[in-house]
Amino acid sequence: MNARVAVLCAALASALPLCALAQGFAGMARDAEGYGLPQRGQRLAFPIDHGAHPDFRIEWWYLTANLEAPDGTPYGIQWTLFRNALAPGNPGTGWSSSQAWMGHAALTDETAHRGAMRIARGGIGQAGVTTAPFAAWIDEWRMQGIAPPGEDPLSALSLTAQGADFGYDLQLAAEGPLVLHGEEGFSVKAESGQASYYYSQPFYRVTGRLDLPDGAVAVTGQAWLDREWSSQPLAEDQNGWDWFSLHFEDGSKLMAFQLRGEGTAFRSGTWIAADGSATPLSDDALALRPLSETQVAGRRIPTRWRLALPAHGVDITITALRGDAWMDTMVPYWEGPVRVNGTHAGTGYLEMTGYE
Repeated sequence: MNARVAVLCAALASALPLCALAQGFAGMARDAEGYGLPQRGQRLAFPIDHGAHPDFRIEWWYLTANLEAPDGTPYGIQWTLFRNALAPGNPGTGWSSSQAWMGHAALTDETAHRGAMRIARGGIGQAGVTTAPFAAWIDEWRMQGIAPPGEDPLSALSLTAQGADFGYDLQLAAEGPLVLHGEEGFSVKAESGQASYYYSQPFYRVTGRLDLPDGAVAVTGQAWLDREWSSQPLAEDQNGWDWFSLHFEDGSKLMAFQLRGEGTAFRSGTWIAADGSATPLSDDALALRPLSETQVAGRRIPTRWRLALPAHGVDITITALRGDAWMDTMVPYWEGPVRVNGTHAGTGYLEMTGYE
């Protein structure tokens, strides 16, 4: 869910009047008349659902990776492509297209957090997504399918992006299945029923190269790709979220989020066993509590958390690699790699929005 398309919406001048409305975080609860809405019981279909869904208002291809150099130095990268429909109905072609795109890329280590952003209009080839062969791109940033014919297009990828002071060129190979969140991909976000379609590929093994001011660094590690689309994913009183994707050393994984509002936060998640079998988590299955904060960009951001999932014997502390992993985009948010300790050890990523 990653600040995701809320960020895109606010970044485009033609959408600013809509995003200014006080309807959920960054206007993500505003009326969806004319757009598609997720339907409970709708079966996701691959590879077609790896592609774009222009009938829906908002969508993203969102990848994070926890990486390590040969000397053990930890790194994290983010690569995100957002699609936003500025109006419902026929998306149009060329410069008249109503589809807008944004890219975010970041590289975080123990010394710095570096980020970059791109914006594009749909219909002119500057950005887009194809399914056969799979490719998602904005300018020269590219997520490209490299899987052999007959395999799922997301089972192997190459990934590139560049910023003013960083870049990366990575290769990813999936070692487990796609994971559907919620009810077979129908992910509820509020007691009032708002929802998205949501699935992940959390089993990538990664090799490749980071480009930093001091030179190139060879890295290996693991990555997590999120795919999500909707038209009205939040309730009006939901003003931000905390989202976790965690890789444990025993091979199991956890996706968990809470959406904060005027009352009790709405929580959900998915427990993913090492064999890829997924168990949806109810709102009362998770306990989340911030332990300490970091002053970032004039805000106090919780960068150390305790998470408990008693049904799976999980009681862990989650600590940011850097407390200042701030994405200073047009709707700013916090996104960065984390370390995990406690009953389960590992690494992961944390995203937080709506802190003022």
